[in-house]
Amino acid sequence: MSTTDTVTADDGTADRWAAVRDLPPSAKLVAKVLDYNDTLTQSELAEETLLPPRTVRYALSRLEEEGVVDSRFSFTDARKRLYSLGI
Repeated sequence: MSTTDTVTADDGTADRWAAVRDLPPSAKLVAKVLDYNDTLTQSELAEETLLPPRTVRYALSRLEEEGVVDSRFSFTDARKRLYSLGI
């Protein structure tokens, strides 16, 4: 399912989490943490989720494939990327 597909919830509203439903649990956790926090780096996500950095990298790549995560370079440290939820 792509992000252009819209799934309707039981109450008739569009389900913004539809693109995340079939992803691995680690990707769901990262998405939920980003939902509660505005913008985080990969290391902050690893700290918040208690997942290994490699797992967070994989989760972020899956979320980016689905188009639900936005990333941009950090202005304070160009080596880091900032991630935020795009749904």
